[in-house]
Amino acid sequence: MIRAPEDPVDQPSPFYYMSLRMQDVTGDGGVLKEVLRHGSGRIIPLTASVSDITLLGMELAMPTMKKGEFSRFLFKPQYAYGVMGCPPRIPPNATIMFEMEVLDFLDTVESDEYFSMSQEEQVKYPLDKLPNVANTERELGNHFFHQKRYEDAKDQYKKALSVFANRQPANEAQNQKFHSSKLLLFLNLSIIYLKLDLPSRALVYGERALQIESKHPKALFRCGQACMLLLEYDKAKDFLIKAQKLEPFNPDINSALVKLDGCFREWNLKEKEMCSRMFAASKHATVKD
Repeated sequence: MIRAPEDPVDQPSPFYYMSLRMQDVTGDGGVLKEVLRHGSGRIIPLTASVSDITLLGMELAMPTMKKGEFSRFLFKPQYAYGVMGCPPRIPPNATIMFEMEVLDFLDTVESDEYFSMSQEEQVKYPLDKLPNVANTERELGNHFFHQKRYEDAKDQYKKALSVFANRQPANEAQNQKFHSSKLLLFLNLSIIYLKLDLPSRALVYGERALQIESKHPKALFRCGQACMLLLEYDKAKDFLIKAQKLEPFNPDINSALVKLDGCFREWNLKEKEMCSRMFAASKHATVKD
C-alpha cells in the first residue's frame, strides 16, 4: 500500500500520471483500477465471502475482479481513511494505492438462504440444491483447516453434514451427488479428529467414508493412521496394505507402513522383556520355595 496527501491544484499528485491509464470504478474518480494480471471465470458476486475487506474502496473494488486476478487500485480519501487519515501511517486526506489479488472466493447466497430458514422450511428445500449448500460450508471448513483452526473446521464440516439429515434423494443422480458430498465431509472429519488427537473419532468417520466407497485409498489411509494411534496394529496393517495396493507409490502410505513396522518391532520387544521378567520372577519364587 502506498499513500500520498492531496497536493495543491498546481502540483500534480504522485499518482496523477498513473491514474490517467486507470479505469474509473465508481464514476466519480474515487476508485480507479488497473489490471496487472487478468483472472478467469465470472466476476466475484456481491454475495460472495471474501476475507480481509477493511475499506469502502476495497468493498467496491472486489466485485470488479475475478479469481486469480491481480490489480492495482487508487482510493480517494472518501473511499479510504477519510479526512482524518489513520495516524501515524496514513496522513489526513490521503489518496492510497492498493494492489489486490483474488486467491479464491465463495458464493454463499444459497448457504445463507438455507441456514436462515426454520427446520420446517429446510425440509422443503430443493434436494438438487443441498449438495451446493453442503459444499459451500465444506469450503469454509477448509479455510479454517488451512488456518489450523481445527475446532472451527470441525464445526463447519458437521454443519455441512447436517444438510443431509432426514433428507432422502429422489433418484440415482441425486443419490450420487449426496454420496460424493458426504464422502468428502467424512474424509475431512477423519483428518480433523486426527489433528485433534481423537483417533477413535477419526476411525469412525474414516469407516463411514469406506461405507460409501470401500476402496477409497485416502479413507483406508486415515483408518490406518487412526488404528496406529489406538495401538491396534493388526487393523492398521490391514487398512494400510489395502491402501498401498491401490496407490503403491504413495509416499505417505509407504511411510506409514515403515512406521508401523517399527511399532510392531517395539511392541514385540516389550512383550519379550515382559515375558522374561515374568519368567525370572517365577523361577526365583520356585527356587525360594
